[in-house]
Order: sequence, then structure tokens, then C-alpha cells
Amino acid sequence: MVPLLAGTPLGVLCNPALAANRPGDGFEVASYRLALTPDIQNRTVAGQEAITLRATMDGVRRLNFSANALAIDSAALDGVTLAHTVEDDVLGFDLPRPLRRGRTVKLQLSYHGRPARGFAGSATTLYTSYFACDWMVCSQNKFGEKAAFSLDLRVPAGMTSLSVGSMIARRTGPVGSEIHSWKASRPYSAYLYGFAVGRFTRVSERAGSKRLTYLSDIADAGELKQRLARTREMVAFLSTKAGVPLPVADYSQLLVEGEEAQEAATYSVLGTNALPTKSNDPSEDWAIVHELTHQWWGNLITCETLKDFWLNEGITTFMTAAWKEHRYGRVAYDAELNVARSRLKKVQATGFDKPLAWNGSYPTLGVRRAIHYSKGALFMAQLRITLGDAAFWSGLRRYTRDHAGGTVTSIDLERAMETASGRDLYPLFVEWVFGDDPAASLNR
Repeated sequence: MVPLLAGTPLGVLCNPALAANRPGDGFEVASYRLALTPDIQNRTVAGQEAITLRATMDGVRRLNFSANALAIDSAALDGVTLAHTVEDDVLGFDLPRPLRRGRTVKLQLSYHGRPARGFAGSATTLYTSYFACDWMVCSQNKFGEKAAFSLDLRVPAGMTSLSVGSMIARRTGPVGSEIHSWKASRPYSAYLYGFAVGRFTRVSERAGSKRLTYLSDIADAGELKQRLARTREMVAFLSTKAGVPLPVADYSQLLVEGEEAQEAATYSVLGTNALPTKSNDPSEDWAIVHELTHQWWGNLITCETLKDFWLNEGITTFMTAAWKEHRYGRVAYDAELNVARSRLKKVQATGFDKPLAWNGSYPTLGVRRAIHYSKGALFMAQLRITLGDAAFWSGLRRYTRDHAGGTVTSIDLERAMETASGRDLYPLFVEWVFGDDPAASLNR
């Protein structure tokens, strides 16, 4: 589940090649390499960051990223010092000379500060939640850009850390600290980066060739195993439906206090209040499977832009219902879809209803979720009814396999379902997904 996304910043000026204005315009990031020192008690961070990027057009004069509350201590491009500005939602670095298309450069930064969002925890723990570009420099809403990520995390000696990918090294650091080096095994969109630090209980189990790791500072090993016991069964179910095994070698779940239900690239953060209080209760069995499902739809396969965000969340919400059908029966599936139907009807009663791939602004987070999450799940359920189970699941497997590791638009899902079923689904997609968008017919 993803919090409210920042609104679209200033538009591109008349000549975007000369002065791109939105975060990420005019270049693409190949890799982020970070060295961070988080302060658990003060909820602050200090760090150095190296961003390797390539110009995608001629005449790029500024490198723009999402603004945040961090203080930039220094900035240099290939060793040349840069000035920076913050205007509205944009952190910009002015270049000494424009970049030519195809040129690769390295932006090196140092910064410190207290992130305004995305930091949470207790007196002895710290974890990030969704807003990666509040504790590092990146472009939060550039979903279609997947970049390599590595992190050297300086933590107090004896503490446990969690981040994207795998810990590849652990060494003694200065003044009673340790350096934990993490590296992602594949590129991910920046909003999926994250880390956690604390004195966590840690327990692992196998799910075939995969490792499942459970961590918490509020639960012992026995409670962790009990609360997260269904994870292995969920992995098997989702792997079969996706036609792709769990895309990460080690999937972790961090159990914390509160309402958290948030995916990161290779792990999830789950609050105690979001988990079932008793076993075999289908009405509460959603957060674990929802965030796990994002490892396929959202993380492995990511919507190209916010316009198609329903592909991340609608499919995941539907798969939560499908899991409940598998585990508890058809009544549980129908009940989950009825929750989605009720949420959508509340928004429709206010006079607001949009196609799934609508490119406009939503008045509230609740309205956005009613469309992208709830209406998206209901559309997937309608596709299943229209095509029948064999063609529907075949289409979903084709979609997942064909686009694993990449980005997608709604047309990619339409094509996969049409190939699997041998049917023209454009009228159905127009009704639910495209509306009167002329680009849909041009791109088919």
C-alpha cells in the first residue's frame, strides 16, 4: 500500500531541451551509490551519494530531483562544484555547460538533515516508509526509471540492519560502529528503496530455493513465526499464478508497532495493527499477502508512469482476493471484492468516477485509492469473468513473464490478455481503463 504521491511539480518550459523543469527530465539514472549514517534518536541522517546518469536529450542545463528537507553540503558533477536551488517541489543543480544527449556523468553529493517524511520507528529502531527521496536525492515519481542501488549503512556495533537486496559485507567502522554494505540484485524504481536499523529479533525459514526472513524489536522468534506463518504458502500460490517464482532470493518482513503496510524492493514493513489477531480469519488476512504480491506486480513489473498506477495496486488488490479464495473459499473472495465495490460506490456517489488510466488530478488520497486499488481490482475480476479462468490466468502469466524486470502500460496488459484468449478486448478496456483517451487507440 502506497501513501499519497506528491503532486506534479512545475511543467516543462517551452523548450524542454534547454531547461527541463520536472524531477528527472532530460536524463536517466543508471545507479545510486550511498553511504549513510542514520541517527535513531534524533531521526536524522547524514550521507554521501554518487548518482551516475545519462543525458537523454541535447542541451540539458539543470539536473532536477524531488525536493526534500535535507541540507546539501556539497555538490559536484565529475569533480566540478555545482550550485543548487530549491523551488516548490524541485531540487535543481545548475550545470556549468549543457549536456549532450548520451553523455554519462557522475553527480556527487553530501548532505544532512531531518527528513520530513519516510522516517519512523521507536526509541531504539528506525525504518523508512515509501518516501525514499526525502532521505536521499532521487526522483520520487519517476516510476519508469529503474536504477542500480547500493548502500553502505553505518550503524552502532551489534545492531541489525535491513535494506534492498542482500548484505554483501559487514566490517568494523569508526567509534564503535559497523558498516553494513547492501546491494540490490536488479535495478528498481527509486520509490522502492529503503532501510531499517535496530536490535531486531531475526528468524528465517526456507520456501523452496528462497529464504524468508522475519524481523522485529517487539516480538520474539515464536511470535514472528506464528504471525507470519502463512507467508510460505502465499509465496507458493503467487508463484504459480504469476508463472514466475518469487523474484528475490531473500524476502524479509519487518514487524513494527502500528498500522504500517508498505512494500520495499525486497522486503515489507508490517504493523501489528494490520495483521490478524487470530488465525484463519479471512476478514483480516490482507496486509501480508498484499505487500508480498508487490514483489511481482509493482516491484518486478512497474507501471511506466503514475497514469497506470492501477497496474501496481489494482492487480495486487485483486490478487489479495484471489489468495483469500484459495485459502478460505469463494465466499472470502466475494467478500474482499465487495469491500472494493463499496469503496468505489462511495466515491461514485459524490459524482467522481474516472477510467483507470485517467491522467488527471485526484481530489484526495481516498479517491485515488478507490479508483486505482478498488476499481482496478474489480476490473481484473471482470476480466476473469469475461475470459474464464484458463485464459485469464494464462494472460496474467504471459503479462508477468514478458515484462519481468521492466515497466508497463495498460496496453501491455490488454495485449497479453488478448493473446491468451484470442479475443478483441479493446471495447472492455475502453469502458474500464482508457475512456476517451485517443492515445490508447493510436498505441494499439
